[in-house]
Amino acid sequence: MTTALHAALQEGRHLLEPEAYALLEAYGVPVPSHRLVTSAEQAAAAAAEIGYPVVAKIVSPDIVHKTEAGGVLLNLTDGPTVQSAYRQLTERGRARKAALRGVLISRMAPPAIEVIVGLTQDVQFGPVIMFGLGGIFVEVYQDVAFRLVPLSERDAAAMIREVKAFPLLQGIRGKGPADLAALTDLVLTVSRIAEAHREIVEMDLNPVLVYDTGLCVVDARVLLRQAAAPQKP
Repeated sequence: MTTALHAALQEGRHLLEPEAYALLEAYGVPVPSHRLVTSAEQAAAAAAEIGYPVVAKIVSPDIVHKTEAGGVLLNLTDGPTVQSAYRQLTERGRARKAALRGVLISRMAPPAIEVIVGLTQDVQFGPVIMFGLGGIFVEVYQDVAFRLVPLSERDAAAMIREVKAFPLLQGIRGKGPADLAALTDLVLTVSRIAEAHREIVEMDLNPVLVYDTGLCVVDARVLLRQAAAPQKP
């Protein structure tokens, strides 16, 4: 068990996004360059080090759904804007009486096809992996495929091809194909995480930006079995 997982379980909470990123990085999953900061000055310095544009996200065990809570600010392009974003996010967190751990400053990844890779625990069958079209479209189209853990490489490749949006990944209207090998590897990695960490009851990697070479998980939510129920945004 990783240090972050152990600490979160001891504190009865879910993983914070920097901790979720650390878990993914331990398994070789690409995530954006990022820094957790606790002041506006640190935020500007982190952004300058990472490189613009950046994203600022509130970090609180009480706010799991950050976007709905107004806890994400995108496309920040200079130091003053980043400092202002830090202050806005902390003010919004205090207004909700949320326990604040800081603000996550991360590199804004270039746009690409967005998919979701998820993990959930079925009461009868155990851990289940989900794959589908990501971003805001996952709730609109519900174009997803499921497999029981453990997955083989053949299972992972098959579920990617099952979704109706698969032609987007193959490349259409002059766009080249997405990196299906990297995407298959990510699905298999989430299956391995599910096997190794049964304390994880839910994982949402959404969106995952898939490029012609490689991919990047730009948002990660990891819920733990013994964690207290978070406040709703």
